[in-house]
Amino acid sequence: MSTNIITRAGFDTLKAELDQLWRVTRPEITQKVQWAASLGDRSENADYQYNKKLLREIDRRIRYLRKRLEDIRVVDYAAEQEGRVFFGAWVEVENLEGELRRFRIVGYDEIYGRNDYISIDAPMARALLKKEEGDEVMVPTPTGEVCWIINRIEYTP
Repeated sequence: MSTNIITRAGFDTLKAELDQLWRVTRPEITQKVQWAASLGDRSENADYQYNKKLLREIDRRIRYLRKRLEDIRVVDYAAEQEGRVFFGAWVEVENLEGELRRFRIVGYDEIYGRNDYISIDAPMARALLKKEEGDEVMVPTPTGEVCWIINRIEYTP
């Protein structure tokens, strides 16, 4: 089960997606379905079948977003977070081989399509929480523990 928290930016993005689907996309597809249905035989009407399927997918996403937006809690930046790793932090880490990684710790709903975001539930994020710059952190991986050193912690207020 994932943690039900999200950044303000992530919440705004999901809300904008819901708004776009409900106010723009769904009405457009509904109109196409009505037009295709008016042409007659629906069993052999590719436009009707395709757009009807698309409408079901849109409705499923709308239901998911509405429920999810009710269930998640927005976590805003607080000045007390400075200097330590908490939710919403941009963290730069380096392993003993010199490999650098930079990412932001965010909610589960925010990571898709972003290579620079990791979920608060990820082993790396869990290991980094409450640590400071210069701290060494042991992160469990399928091949054993890996040591990472925290180079930088930043927040976007």
